Amino acid sequence: MVIEPSRGWASLRLWDLWKYRELLYFLVWRDVKVRYSQTAIGVAWAVIQPLATTIVLTVIFSHFGRFPSDGTPYPIFSFTALLAWNFFANGLGRGAISVANSAPVISKIYFPRLLVPIAAAVAMVVDLVIAFAVLLGMMVWFGIKLTPAMLTLPLFVLLDLLVLLGFVFWLSALNVKYRDVSHALPLLLQLWMYATPVVYPLSVVPAKWQLLYNLNPMVGVVQGFRWALLGQASPQLAFLTLNVAVALVGLLSGLVYFTRTERTFADVI
Repeated sequence: MVIEPSRGWASLRLWDLWKYRELLYFLVWRDVKVRYSQTAIGVAWAVIQPLATTIVLTVIFSHFGRFPSDGTPYPIFSFTALLAWNFFANGLGRGAISVANSAPVISKIYFPRLLVPIAAAVAMVVDLVIAFAVLLGMMVWFGIKLTPAMLTLPLFVLLDLLVLLGFVFWLSALNVKYRDVSHALPLLLQLWMYATPVVYPLSVVPAKWQLLYNLNPMVGVVQGFRWALLGQASPQLAFLTLNVAVALVGLLSGLVYFTRTERTFADVI
């Protein structure tokens, strides 16, 4: 019998993800429980974090900095963006270290290693849903009505998840070998947030920089959330297409890199 390595997309063994779907459920549930275990207020942290950040941003950038918010009350303007951004940033922070933190399991039994970073990312949906409920209450308070564009929100949530998974695959695999990733990531996320229209509207970015600026896929995600929930200007189709293309390239390249390197995880980790 001659055993040869599989080639092409078959070597990614994506079908194993479906066969182990029940394990994915338990990994997601474990991540949610561990995140809020031994905390006094539990899932309330999913509300406190974006609310506290919104208050700080409103005081600094709206009252002191006089940043525009395209006709929307600044607290709603910033909270909506934080809804999309926190899902990505928190998921990336936890997903990047997920494989390294699962060393006792990875070094003992076989299961699709992709399930670990996927579970870390999907678990953040719980926080997203809780924060979204708070946003709806804020919209009622400020008298902002929902529009038919809200029906497109799941598409932008999906785009947010695709962007997150692409970077999680890359960073979780790199972090196994280079632990510098976990140290550099907070700085990267801090800089990345200011390169995304979270505290300011997209309209302040000069037209000549728009193409380069939209290479950041989170631009389309944040703009999409604001359009779907607040009725602000819709993302330009050309730039949104670019955001989606960058997200897909990141996802596919991260998937390939992760599956090509996972065979050495148990030895290095």
